[in-house]
Amino acid sequence: MIYRLVRPALFALDAERSHDLTLAALTSPLARPAMQALCGPTTDDPARLLGLDFANRIGLAAGLDKDARAIDAFGAMGFGFLEVGTVTPRAQPGNAKPRLFRLPARQALINRFGFNNRGVAELVARVERRRWSGVLGINIGKNADTPAERAVDDYLACLNAVAPVADYVTVNISSPNTKNLRDLQQRDALDTLLSRLSGERDSLSDTLHRRVPILLKVAPDMDDAQRADIAALVSQHSIDGVIASNTTLDRDAVAGLDHGDEAGGLSGEPLRARTPQIIATWRALLGADTLLVAAGGIASAADAVAARAAGADLVQVYTGLIYEGPGLPKRLAKAMAAATPPN
Repeated sequence: MIYRLVRPALFALDAERSHDLTLAALTSPLARPAMQALCGPTTDDPARLLGLDFANRIGLAAGLDKDARAIDAFGAMGFGFLEVGTVTPRAQPGNAKPRLFRLPARQALINRFGFNNRGVAELVARVERRRWSGVLGINIGKNADTPAERAVDDYLACLNAVAPVADYVTVNISSPNTKNLRDLQQRDALDTLLSRLSGERDSLSDTLHRRVPILLKVAPDMDDAQRADIAALVSQHSIDGVIASNTTLDRDAVAGLDHGDEAGGLSGEPLRARTPQIIATWRALLGADTLLVAAGGIASAADAVAARAAGADLVQVYTGLIYEGPGLPKRLAKAMAAATPPN
């Protein structure tokens, strides 16, 4: 209810300005107790996955807190896990502004941020200072000016930097906002990337005395043959899970709307109807033992339950949080706890 009163003021501002102000507020020392008072205790729906103990099955998707600035405040909203990033080896400004657009008629966003972040060293320092003790994933990518033939080096640098402080690491090869990034989803390029990352993860296991799970975040804009190729490589290289999916380039659902033709990735309600089918397809390809995380258009209890029924182990939100506010994680977690698990 409180967020419904505040949202018009936030939406009156430029979208990125509102985003920055909100994150700044969530870094305040008062933000964590304020969120605890507003959202109440975290819903207890424990799940043991990836060798990790999740308080519940609802997570924050990467992209909202790229620099890990507000882990404690987001944790206090009742999430069972958080994912920060995408982070790159070196700080970079991202793409030119404006680069974030609201489409309220469809409860959607279009962004073309381009992995704007302060670099992996600063993110790791913030993660080390966090008070929240829940499951934390770190999403990694490559710098925009890194040539495609050296992309693997960026991912390896990030993996080495974040592995000591991450509960799991997500490899982002699916953002549409870094030139040629999605080319890494092609079979040969992905085979090389996953081979190198899994080998490095095995080496790190000896030093860290634990095996850091690796997840792969994929795009919704691919055909069944591409998905089958990726699923085979996930199995071959012992990748622990898939996040399906990232933002879409499809504009059919927002044609004719203000900002509907902006370049970038579309997220939110336009992905809602596609997500259960995408999840069911990935579950059939991956089998029962590979972790599957649903992301895309999750903004209600029904959305979360549908994703779970389709085969998702976990659910992540981003755009839904912008439109529904900090009470959303608890509502979704309660619905997931009450839902009958899929067969």
